[in-house]
Order: sequence, then C-alpha cells, then structure tokens
Amino acid sequence: MGSPDPRQIDGLGGAHPLTSKAAVVSASADSGADVDYLFLQVAVDRPEVTGRQNCGNILAGVGPFAVERGLVPAGGDETAVRIRMLNTGEPAVARFPTPGGRVAYTGDAEISGVPGTAAPVVIEFPQGGSPLLPTGSVRDTVAGTEVTCVDNGMPTVLVPARTLKVTGYESPRDPEEDTALAGRLREIRLAAGRLMGLGDVESATVPELTLLAPPRHGGAVTTRTFIPVRCHTSIGVLGAASVAAGLRLPGGVGEGVAELPERGDRVRIEHPTGFLDIDTDVDTGGFAPAVRRTAVVRTARKIFDGTVFPRSADPTPAQGR
Repeated sequence: MGSPDPRQIDGLGGAHPLTSKAAVVSASADSGADVDYLFLQVAVDRPEVTGRQNCGNILAGVGPFAVERGLVPAGGDETAVRIRMLNTGEPAVARFPTPGGRVAYTGDAEISGVPGTAAPVVIEFPQGGSPLLPTGSVRDTVAGTEVTCVDNGMPTVLVPARTLKVTGYESPRDPEEDTALAGRLREIRLAAGRLMGLGDVESATVPELTLLAPPRHGGAVTTRTFIPVRCHTSIGVLGAASVAAGLRLPGGVGEGVAELPERGDRVRIEHPTGFLDIDTDVDTGGFAPAVRRTAVVRTARKIFDGTVFPRSADPTPAQGR
C-alpha cells in the first residue's frame, strides 16, 4: 500500500483510509459458507495493519472475485456466493449477474460517489448472533453526551450533530480541521469503546462515530461518519446498516432527528456525496431488539489483475550510523 507515507507514493494506496484496504479471500471450511473474507485496514501514515473492523464496500467485490478465481462456480445467469466475514464471524450472501457463466460488470446500477454505472451486487446480511445493542441500552450517556451504540455489522456510535455544536451538514474537510470537535469525538469514542465491550480503542478504527442531522434531500437522515477522526466522504455499507437499524429503535437518539418512511424497510441514508439505501427489518417486540434482515445494492468492477511487488525490507542500519 505504500505506508507509512501520507501520500503512499511507493505503493497502491490512495493516501486515505478509504483507499488503503485489502481483502483476503479463501475457500471456506465452514459448511454454511463458500468463501472466507478477511478485511484488513492499512493505516496510511503508520506501519500498521488491523483486522479489528469489517468493511462492506470491499465486501461487494468478494463474490465476483471468488468466481473469477474459481473458488465458486458460476450458477447460471445469476450466482449467489455465501461469505463468512472472518472479522466478525457473521455471514453475508452476495448475488450478481453471471450470464454465460462469466461475471458481468457492466450494468445500470448507480452508487452515489462512484463514477459511472455497473452491474448490481445485492448483498444480504442474515440475522447475526451479535446483540444489536452492545451496551444493552437504547440510549447511553457517554462523556456527557447522549448516544445510541449499535452493531449491525459495524460497531457504531450514533450522536445527534447538534449536541456537539455542529450542523451535520459540514463538508468532510471542515470537521477534520476542527480541533475542538476532534477532541470531543476522541473522548466519546474511547469511552463508548469500553462501554461496548471493545476495550481500549485508542489504536483501533472502531467504533465508528456517526453524527446525525435532519435530512435535506428526501432521505431519512443526514450523516457524517468518522473513522476514527477522518470524516468519511460518503458512508460505509456496514456503518450505514448500523445507522439504519439504530434509527428504528424507539427511544434512540435518532428520534426527533430522522424522518423514517411510513412504509417498507428501506431507509435512505444521506451522506456528503449522495445517499445509500439500506433495507432493514428490526424486531422491537422481544426482550431485546434484533435485526431480522439487512440488504443493500452495491457495485464492483474488475480494474486490475496481476502481481504487486512489495518493497523489500530496509536493511538494519549499521552500528554507529
């Protein structure tokens, strides 16, 4: 990837956490999955690789890759690949077109923030085993701020933007340059991490923090997401899934901020470069709320197939030099 270097000149990274990621895919030994997917986040300015979080955007390419590499046979005009996400142990199913037994990448699906169109990859997340509310409460006070901590594939802390004295409509660059806001976000994230059972998250990228503001373009809510202090130029798939589920919880901090649709499971999450639609069905009638179904439409395109040559390890400096 070219780390540690803020421009990642000597590598394939794009000098931002969103473009400094890797997926490791292999045939699965689990009878309920076809392939295993391990997501690795590569720090840009530090020599650090972590698997403590998952990534739904990279997940969109796992199914097509599995067919391309012969890990899963094409299943006719459409192929479904069962994926075990090793970072969380949770399952996902990716469906995408494979006419003639070959992966089709061209299509009409359009994703906000992604140039052009491509074939749709429908990703469905069956009900997982992790609790939707890691703290056991729909609303917690963390570092003096009321939040809702949710985990629907990505540990996420929902915070009404107004409680941090921002609008939630700022461009991604503005909150990154706000040192006072950065300090508050760090304080909330560290405290929330402990409360959510994640331990010391000082060097981790989870939980993510998502600021909520009323929608401006017909969606359910406007978001600004931080991983951990860099402001996402859009929103991750699993982060959006957690936001959508959190908005459906009676008593959560999304009440009075979000405008949920009267019918259907679809929730439109607005973000800095457009929107992302998430289908989420949450059961709130039991002892603890649980997600019955989550699905999202994404796209993936094959860009490169070849060999990457890593830089050789630097020799140990001679003594006294």
